[in-house]
Amino acid sequence: QVQLVESGGGLVQAGGSLRLSCAASGNIFSINTMGWYRQTPGKQRELVAAITSGDSTSNADSVKGRFTISRNNAKNTVYLQMNSLKPEDTAVYYCNVRQFVSSYWGQGTQVTVSS
Repeated sequence: QVQLVESGGGLVQAGGSLRLSCAASGNIFSINTMGWYRQTPGKQRELVAAITSGDSTSNADSVKGRFTISRNNAKNTVYLQMNSLKPEDTAVYYCNVRQFVSSYWGQGTQVTVSS
């Protein structure tokens, strides 16, 4: 089992920045892709950004040029730097890691962007 603890959410004005962190613990052997998803009420959870163990990244079109995902393998932590935040970025953000055929989720952290 892998446990994930997220931090860094909060309330910010439009145009501001936040940095999310997600620390993995437990059976963390051979974690492959780490990523961030977000969800708003009534909508499906959507991928925001992901990074592989080889540091290849992918971002949703809606956040390209504004959000940056990175990881520190020594700390088993993945980060999401969010700049130029917009009200439409308001959501619960979830960390996800994949290990072999398993997928693990964090508890979610609320990000609210005021206009």
